[in-house]
Amino acid sequence: MQEKLASFSIKNWADDDRPREKLVQKGSSVLSDAELIAILIGSGSRNESAVELAKRILASVDHNLNELGKLSVNQLMRFKGIGEAKAVTIAAALEVGRRRRAEDTKKITKITGSNDVFELLYPMIGELQHEEFWIIYLNNSNKVVHKAQLSKGGITGTLVDVRLVLKQALELGAVGIILAHNHPSGTLKPSTADKQITQKLKSASEALDIKVLDHLIIAQHDYYSFADKGIL
Repeated sequence: MQEKLASFSIKNWADDDRPREKLVQKGSSVLSDAELIAILIGSGSRNESAVELAKRILASVDHNLNELGKLSVNQLMRFKGIGEAKAVTIAAALEVGRRRRAEDTKKITKITGSNDVFELLYPMIGELQHEEFWIIYLNNSNKVVHKAQLSKGGITGTLVDVRLVLKQALELGAVGIILAHNHPSGTLKPSTADKQITQKLKSASEALDIKVLDHLIIAQHDYYSFADKGIL
């Protein structure tokens, strides 16, 4: 019986099957998500290896690392075998990954299409549990001169301060603006409020010769572009 229980330990696996050894010998890219998380966990229990525990955690979020990144330390600790130290390690590692992606967005200085907007804002709002509405201000070369959060929480027409948006656009010398907000629910279908906000800002901006170039709804790994759909 003891021999059977011992087999669950990674220490008894072949070198090629041990996550840490595999990473050292073959590089991190060859490891599965479960193996990478197992390294963070460090150890399992007598009845479950770190890899099996990692697989169980991943299965709870449908094997989606972005969903895993949304779990709090307390939520992670609900898994048998995950104490505070292990939960903090997982949360910290996933936050480092998020910040690494955010660093890459700093390279985006010019908007050439809706995907650039998605790449620029996803690290900031793509995984939030609440809605945020952002404005990107562009010059006549479509270069980003500024980006700012307009509102936080539920998105309704009453939360849009058109005067503030246009005042900032004039101060920045922007000739174009792009609207964007996230849908924590995951749906990409624009609501009536989304359409009303877009039209409200578009109409007001035209009076000052400022163009609303697009409005993106961001959710998970995808987005909806008003401009791409031809409904702007």
